[in-house]
Amino acid sequence: MVVVSILFFSGCTTLNKAKQADALSQELAVQKNKMEKMKIENEAALEKAKRECEDKLAQLRNKKQEEVKEFVEKKNRELSDLEKAKIELEKRLSGEIGEYKAKLQMTERGLVVTFLSEIFFDSGKDIIKSEGENALQQVAEVLRKEVLDSKIAVEGHTDSDPIRYSGWKSNWELSSARSLAVVHFFIDQCGVSPERLSAVGVAEYSPVKSNETAEGKRQNRRVEIVILPSSLKKVK
Repeated sequence: MVVVSILFFSGCTTLNKAKQADALSQELAVQKNKMEKMKIENEAALEKAKRECEDKLAQLRNKKQEEVKEFVEKKNRELSDLEKAKIELEKRLSGEIGEYKAKLQMTERGLVVTFLSEIFFDSGKDIIKSEGENALQQVAEVLRKEVLDSKIAVEGHTDSDPIRYSGWKSNWELSSARSLAVVHFFIDQCGVSPERLSAVGVAEYSPVKSNETAEGKRQNRRVEIVILPSSLKKVK
């Protein structure tokens, strides 16, 4: 009887352990399936995020390429406008250029039209002469037709000789008055919009030649008309 009881309880224990092992195996299978599902979902999420990131990078790259393309095209248009203006001015100012009283240069600032002051002014004066009026009218025609969106800076320059006989306090006042005279002529006589213009007096502090010779001083006494690219608002 005792043997039968022992066998009975032993069988029950074994059966319970088998059931527990089976339940544990089922739970492990469930957890494994969940982990596999989570792994697949995570991989899918990562792949989606990767695609979205690549799409955004491609969009940004395309946008930047378009911006660069537009910038280059704009710069080319601006350069083309200034080049056209240069060609037109070379024709209109052929006399002054041929006499070495005027020159045209494409620079980092833009198109610079340089006139010797003797074309516009008598010594120590700021009244524009008729010869100078004709030259300025030719420039104004180009400003109003070829480079409508460009700002224009007028710079007055002198040699290093101090003021002695005229009523100016210094070369600062003389160079400023001359640049203002040109600006007012552009506005009052030529119809150039004042919003496009600025006047600068530089005095003797930006020479292009040595002031040790008479010819060097002659070259330094000048008026520069700087036609800026349309994207720039002021002279640097």
